[in-house]
Amino acid sequence: MLLRWFSIKGKNCQQRMLILVLALVMFLSYSACRADNSITSSASLKMPTEISTKQADSMKINIKVKDKVVTATLIDSKTTQDFVSLLPLTLTMNDLFGREKFAHLPRAISEEGERTKTYEVGDVIYWSPGPDVAIYYRHDGEEIPDPGIIAIGKIDAGVEAFNVPRSVEVTIELVQSQ
Repeated sequence: MLLRWFSIKGKNCQQRMLILVLALVMFLSYSACRADNSITSSASLKMPTEISTKQADSMKINIKVKDKVVTATLIDSKTTQDFVSLLPLTLTMNDLFGREKFAHLPRAISEEGERTKTYEVGDVIYWSPGPDVAIYYRHDGEEIPDPGIIAIGKIDAGVEAFNVPRSVEVTIELVQSQ
C-alpha cells in the first residue's frame, strides 16, 4: 500500500511527500517535548488554576442521600472550583429519564470546563442552561443535547443510592483534607 502511495509521479506525489514530512516534523516535535518533560500529561495542557493539580486530584465531596454517604472525586477545572465555592449545599434532586438526578443550583457557575455530549454512570456534571448539577446513575444510550454537559467529578462508589423513584434530598459538602 505504502509503495503504491509513492509510485504516483508529479504534483500529486509532491503533495503527499509534503504531508508526510509535516507529519514527521510534528511527531518529532511532540517527542522532543515529551523527552524533556515539558508536556507530561493532558492535565498540564489545562489553564492554570488556583487549586494545584495535586489538590484537585484528591479533592472530594460527600453527598448525603437519605442514610447513605457517597463520596465523589472532583476534577481540576474552573467549573469545579466555582461549584466548590457554593458548598455546602442542601438540594432536592429530581429524577430525569430514570437515568439521573438533577437539582437547580443557587446561581450559574463557570462554563470554562470541557463540554461533552456523552456520560458514564457515576459522572457528576454541570448543565449550564439550568443551571443544574446532575448525577448519572444509569446509562440509557442517549446523547446529551446542546450545549452538552461539563464534568465536575465522578462518584467513587455507591452510585446506586441515586437509583430510587422520585426526588431525593441531598447534602453536598467538601471533604476537608487532613
